[in-house]
Amino acid sequence: VQLQASGGGLVQAGGSLRLSCALSGRIFTSPIIGWFRQSPGKEREFVGRINWNGGSTDIADFVKDRFTISKDDADSTVFLQMESLKPEDTAHYYCAGSYVEDHIPDHPDFWGQGTQVTVSS
Repeated sequence: VQLQASGGGLVQAGGSLRLSCALSGRIFTSPIIGWFRQSPGKEREFVGRINWNGGSTDIADFVKDRFTISKDDADSTVFLQMESLKPEDTAHYYCAGSYVEDHIPDHPDFWGQGTQVTVSS
């Protein structure tokens, strides 16, 4: 399966963005798709994940009150809705996945290229 993230851009603090992660290729069963972010000089952070089977989500505590994850089965797309953005949310955002639940977040099996989010103060 291939992943392609999109939807990033420049937004003012307090604004919103919705990132998309499009799944393509041969999807054999229900994957778990996670969102990650990384900014220069910092370690990669796990933002959240969604289980394709049932749609249950886990969101990291540091964004739980502002970010949500959803999916569109018909379009095979996962969304990261980000509200009340802060300058510290500036990062390159990636989606990654696995068919093994325990692999997300520590050992994703496939990655997308990511999309840049920049939040100005």
